[in-house]
Order: sequence, then structure tokens, then C-alpha cells
Amino acid sequence: MSQEDEILRQRQAQLSRIRDLGFEPYGHAFEFTHTISQILSDYGTRTADELSANPVHVRIAGRIVAIRRMGKAGFLHLQQNGQRLQIYVKKDAINDTAYKLYELLDTGDIIGVGGYLFRTRTGELSIHVEVLDFLSKIMLPLPEKWHGLEDVETRYRQRYVDLIANPEVREVFLTRSRIIRSLRRQLEERGFLEVETPMMQPLYGGAAARPFITHHNALDQDLYLRIAPELYLKRLVVGGLERVYEINRNFRNEGISTQHNPEFTMLEFYQAYADYRSMIELTKELLKQAAADATGSTQVTYDGHQLNFANMWQFTMREAVIEFWPDHDTPSLDNIKDPEWLHRQSKESSPGAALVDLFERYVEDKLIQPTIIYEFPVEISPLSKNKPDDPAFVERFEVFAAGMELANAFTELNDPQEQRHRFEQQLARKAGGDEEAHVMDEDYIRALCYGMPPAGGEGVGIDRLTMLLTGSKSIRDVILFPLLRPEGDIGIVKRLRDLEK
Repeated sequence: MSQEDEILRQRQAQLSRIRDLGFEPYGHAFEFTHTISQILSDYGTRTADELSANPVHVRIAGRIVAIRRMGKAGFLHLQQNGQRLQIYVKKDAINDTAYKLYELLDTGDIIGVGGYLFRTRTGELSIHVEVLDFLSKIMLPLPEKWHGLEDVETRYRQRYVDLIANPEVREVFLTRSRIIRSLRRQLEERGFLEVETPMMQPLYGGAAARPFITHHNALDQDLYLRIAPELYLKRLVVGGLERVYEINRNFRNEGISTQHNPEFTMLEFYQAYADYRSMIELTKELLKQAAADATGSTQVTYDGHQLNFANMWQFTMREAVIEFWPDHDTPSLDNIKDPEWLHRQSKESSPGAALVDLFERYVEDKLIQPTIIYEFPVEISPLSKNKPDDPAFVERFEVFAAGMELANAFTELNDPQEQRHRFEQQLARKAGGDEEAHVMDEDYIRALCYGMPPAGGEGVGIDRLTMLLTGSKSIRDVILFPLLRPEGDIGIVKRLRDLEK
């Protein structure tokens, strides 16, 4: 029998003993008067004499994270919402049944207690227990080293244990929630309407990516999990919803890395009568305020670098290639504009694709400070409006920080004939083997034929922004349940059934 099986056997026996005492090992509601955080906030500064002179009676619930038994008394620490409070159990302060229950308690059990606040000889705020109730039995052991569950894959796979054993993990996801709340509030203050668009789509679009395919049985039709909500949101702009946004889940059938997860969260928003320059100014404000709301500062530390979201750099893509060129023979702007020079530097067939290749090779990972890169080649921007003075480029920008892309935005292409031409170019790329090229969307072109006002649109990666604002090195650290390979049959259900026999 394995050590884990032996623990299961012992705790199964404890379940019976708990029931014999008259307690339900998986109890019902517990009426509490305070949370642990409220007690620490309201009474954390009271002295022992103040608590003795004006007794404070409380009822709380929580998970046992430490037990220290000393003869006929003992100290336990309860954890709730990431905060801990000590409780003191003494044999002559509770009835015999409750004390027998106390003797059966394991680290990880969930209990409810009632009593009064006091300070121990060492000055620690504690509850002197007068009432003890049992709420839920832990069957599997927590990590041996209570201070941390250290195996990374186990942390991701068993996030419920990770959150118990590693309190700092909870703060990452609280910060993520503050980021989303800040972005939502800022957009709504500016008159944006939150909407929801389909996750299953007959055509995938709005980005360059491979989709996941599913099947609708009732319609007998293959559908795609969305790679972006863009084309649906712009249909709404056509319909007169002039400022819309969606905090959405996207699905891209691509590789997994520290910066990529097949399922991820994106904020997308669209504003009528705006352009990419309007989006640049809005982006600066959104990210600056989100950093302040989430962390208390517009400056954060990531991988040893101090990132300043209050002062974002700006380069055109051409300027960035010149600025970060790796050797002493720095090209001139004339070089960057010369198709023959670009062709000598890159194997890509078109000048625009060659420029992007140079940018990705020489620039992207050097963009540590929050930086806006604008003016992209038309070849890789099928939904963006051309620059009037340079039709080989479009009015588009991306935001980078710590070498990662955070946001992508542009002046929206609203000419239906030009949009059809762009889609046809993408179809040609797909026929040439580009699996991520955009598909033709006839209904979207029809929507544009009803007239879409000039507009700016943008997508912001919530996961990567959370990585930066929490100092997390992997995207899996900021996703509660990242996709992992199946671990096979863990057999826990069968093992529990066997113990019941």
C-alpha cells in the first residue's frame, strides 16, 4: 500500500469517528460573524488589556493550516481568503465532544469556531475557542512542506492545492481581477458598451491563426472556435453601436510556450470616428491607469527591469529596425525603403514581409520598456486602412514590453471593395501554404457595404499584461487552469470506493 493510500485509509476511519461524535464530516452552512480579514483589520491594533476589558466575541470559519498540540490544549492557524488567524483550544473551555473532535483534526480540515479575542503571551491576536464545529474533511495530504507546492506542472494541474499551499499565487489572480476591473471601468467611463459575440463561428477571422474545429450535431455543421471577435464587433459598429468592447476568450490552435496558450483572454474595443492615433493616446491612458489600479504604481519590476507605463516609447517599424540594428553597419532610412536591400537581408519574397522579418529578428526581444511600434506593411495587415501618403503601409501599431507583444491596433479598413481585395490576397497566401492566412468573409463585406464609419480598433492581451504587472515569467502562471497533457487515470474514485467496502 502506498503512503497516500495509507493516509486515505486512516482518514476514512476518522470520518467514521467524526460521525460517531455526532458531527457531519461534510457539514452544512456555518453562520459566521466575521471574516479573518475583518478581524485583523478591526481588532489588529487592540492591546491585550483592551480586549480583556471589552471582550469581542466572534464566529469564523476556515481551513486549518497548522496544528500545535500541547497536552490538554493547542494552537491552530486557520486560513481564509489568503489570510491567517490563530485559534486556541483548551480542554476545559469546550465540551467533551468538541474536544474529542479537536483531537481528530488534521491539517487541511475545514472547521468553524466561536469564541472571544485575546492576545497570547507572545502578543499574537487569537481566538479563545468556546464552540467548535466540523465543516469538511480533507482526505488527501497537503504538500509536506507547507510553505510551498514546488513542482510546476503539479501546481498548474492541481491549482486548488497550489492556491492553498502558495499564498502568493492568490495575489497574482487578485491582481488579474484588478486589471480587468480597471480596463472595464475606464472604457465604460468613456461611453463604451460591453457586448458578447459568438465563440463558435461558421468562419474564423479577425486574426492570422489556425483555428480549432468543432461540430454542431443538430445543424450537422463544422464550426470554428473563434480566433478573435473582431469582425463581429465591427458589424456592431456598422449597426450604430459606435463604442463597443468585449473581454473575450479566444482559441488558437498553435504552439504552447511561456508566452502562448491555446486559450487566452483578450480585451477588444472599437471606437467610431477615431483612427490609430486616437487609439495610441487611449492605449497610453488605459495601460498607465491599469498598472496603477492593479499594483499601486505606474512602474513595475519585471525580470530585473523597471518598466514605466507612464512614459511609453514610440518608433515606426522602419525606425525601430534602424535603432536596434545589431552591428556597426547601421542601415539608413533609404536602405529600409529599398526593396533590393531588403531582399538581400531576408529570404521573404515581398519588401513588407522582409521588413517584418528583420523587425522580429533584430528588434522585438529588445523592446523592454513599454513601446509603441507603428506603421506596418500592408501584406501582414489585411484589416487595416492604408496610409494615404504611403499605400504600401497601413495605419497600425502594436505595443511591446519585456520583448512581448501586448496590444495590436489600427485604423479599421471600411472600404468593402478594398477589403475584398485584401481577402483575395490572403486566399492566395493560403493557397501557397500559409495556414494562418485570413479566409474570405462574404457577410462581413456585405456589412461594410451598408457603411461603417471611420473607426479605430484594438486588442489587448490580458494574460501577458497580467504577466508583466505580477512579475510572472510564464503565461501559465496567470491562467488558473492552463491546458496540459492528460495525466492518465489517477484512480482516486476507485480508491475511495475500495475504502468504503
